[in-house]
Amino acid sequence: MIQYDIIKRPLMTEKTTLQKETFNQLSFEVDRRANRVEIKRAIEKIFSVRVATVRTIQVKGKAKQRGRILGKRRDWKKAIVKLMPGERIDFFEGA
Repeated sequence: MIQYDIIKRPLMTEKTTLQKETFNQLSFEVDRRANRVEIKRAIEKIFSVRVATVRTIQVKGKAKQRGRILGKRRDWKKAIVKLMPGERIDFFEGA
């Protein structure tokens, strides 16, 4: 897989912002087939940083209902990446 196929998008929520400031950890939505080694290599190559650890979580899609129609959101994979001390990735600088 190519690096840009593995990393789909960064997750920017209140919780991930707090993790970034406190523990130097970033969260990404990644391809469900990617493993930790592939995720680590992709982050290091795309953002030119050094990665300490990668933790992954399989997130189950929520069941949703709109009127009488039942549906389900898709399942996805989340990666929490801890950077080495002194490393940074800024997504929205100056925004």
